[in-house]
Amino acid sequence: MNQAKVSRIAFLNLPTILGITIGLSTAAIAGEPTRRDNTQQPSSIAQTPLNLEIPVPDAALETEETLNPSATPETPLPSLELDAMENQGMGQITNVSQLRDVSPGDWAYEALRSLVERYGCIAGYPDGTFRGNRAMTRYEFAAGLNACLQQIERLIGNVPDNIEELPTLRRLVEEFEAELATLSARVDNLEGRVAFLEDNQFSTTTKLSGEVIFGFADAFGDDVGDDVNTVFHDRVRLNFLTSFTGKDMLQTRLQAGNAALLLARDGVTFDDGSKFTQEGRFTYDGDNGNDVIIDILRYRFPLGDKATVQIVANNGLHHYYVDTVNPFLEGLAGGSNAISRFAERNPIYRIGPFGAGAAIALKPSDNLRVDLGYISNTASNPGEDNGLFNGNYSGIAQIVYGSRFKIGLTYVHAYDDGGDDARPFLLGGTGTAFANLNPGQLANVTNLSADILSTPVVSNSYGIEASLRFSPSFLVNGWVGKTDARLIGLGDADIWNFALGLVFPDLGKEGNLAAIVAGAEPTLRGLDVPGGTNDFNRDFAYHIEGFYKYQVSDNLSITPGIIWLTSPNQNSDNSDAVIGTVRTTFTF
Repeated sequence: MNQAKVSRIAFLNLPTILGITIGLSTAAIAGEPTRRDNTQQPSSIAQTPLNLEIPVPDAALETEETLNPSATPETPLPSLELDAMENQGMGQITNVSQLRDVSPGDWAYEALRSLVERYGCIAGYPDGTFRGNRAMTRYEFAAGLNACLQQIERLIGNVPDNIEELPTLRRLVEEFEAELATLSARVDNLEGRVAFLEDNQFSTTTKLSGEVIFGFADAFGDDVGDDVNTVFHDRVRLNFLTSFTGKDMLQTRLQAGNAALLLARDGVTFDDGSKFTQEGRFTYDGDNGNDVIIDILRYRFPLGDKATVQIVANNGLHHYYVDTVNPFLEGLAGGSNAISRFAERNPIYRIGPFGAGAAIALKPSDNLRVDLGYISNTASNPGEDNGLFNGNYSGIAQIVYGSRFKIGLTYVHAYDDGGDDARPFLLGGTGTAFANLNPGQLANVTNLSADILSTPVVSNSYGIEASLRFSPSFLVNGWVGKTDARLIGLGDADIWNFALGLVFPDLGKEGNLAAIVAGAEPTLRGLDVPGGTNDFNRDFAYHIEGFYKYQVSDNLSITPGIIWLTSPNQNSDNSDAVIGTVRTTFTF
């Protein structure tokens, strides 16, 4: 059969084939999902080197500080794997059998096979699927039609004007002439924008994000008096988020700040003579004189389809990689969620000092997640009673079930040697001095000296966390935590904390956040050591917090808030303390 006859037969079959299958073909624009506003992006944008919409991770497998720390559980942060797939575009196929979601029993199988094998104008996704049941816009139809017409023109060459199907073909082109013209203009515009971005981008593999916090704060109360003055402080973070495969992430975070503690200052002494309480601390406090440090260095990568592994080189804490079951309030020490450390999460997640280690998150089903993690703050020190396994450490095991209603069961085992670098962080910078087993404070209520009380401590902590979302604009979070601590060679301590939070997302405006959190910061409820074991107050150190974050713009929020502390340092004889603040947060 000569070439002219082949061309004529192919062209005669064209309207039938197009009528059945063009609706399935979105080859020219498959790099973008369908959008309701019919502004589908063409495949030209698929050639951008990398789309690093990272955290924060498939939200089901990753809980971490990201570009959008206030993301809701129902709108999870972007998935590296999904973004990479959608932005790689579609690959041309040569045989319909390459599409694993298309089978000979499908009603359009023969038409699809014809377009693939005879005309070569059908493509598939990188995962080997065609997704033929997906809805499409008129722009998508026009782009698919245009791709097939261009390919067929190359196949059939010049076609005589008297072929009866030509008017039908012309009507198709005329029907979508406006869409094709608009699409062509948009393609040209996007190609220009992509070229500009490629020439001016920060990196092809790394995305830079940042957060700057400015805060006014003051503390009031009869015991606080003039010992605490109004302060203005700051904290700056720069995150370099790097991906080598589109599914992994290397985070390097630089940080500087000068946010001093308010009630933990040496000058604040309560009526009972106690001080050094860790109550009421802000999420972002920590004063290093605004010196720039490498605050976080960690690497995350997938292990199969249902597991994610994370390696932490420094300053690791468990809440960086586990689900703390406290949506909207958990901000990973950032400036967009709760204003205090206590309101962010159950304090047992921060038991133990910062350190290096590793963790794995397993997700056997959509509603079930299991986390295992280990951190040591002496991992890099080869000296005696140091190293990865011989020094201070903390290990976590947790299981979380649910989606709209979530419940978590948490276990944390930790050891610290009682030195200056460990004991103040026993409960992650929250709670009373007694709950943190501060040797100096315990010496005041026992017959033991501070040196003797600086004994190593082994602790086992248990937590139950829950979150119930009643509607998009209201949810309830809460937890209970218990720590059994053993002062090696001396005795035992019993520490409790609990909280209930009412959260109102998007109150007054999309992006806003209001919340009220009430509970008891870690409180020492029992102490069994030689001498004076009953000579301390067991009053719960209650914490009541309210704040309202107003989202001024996509990059700016202002959050006024107040923290009311009753029975500071777990003694009802101490006067209440009130902390007021206005936090301003810039993100980019």
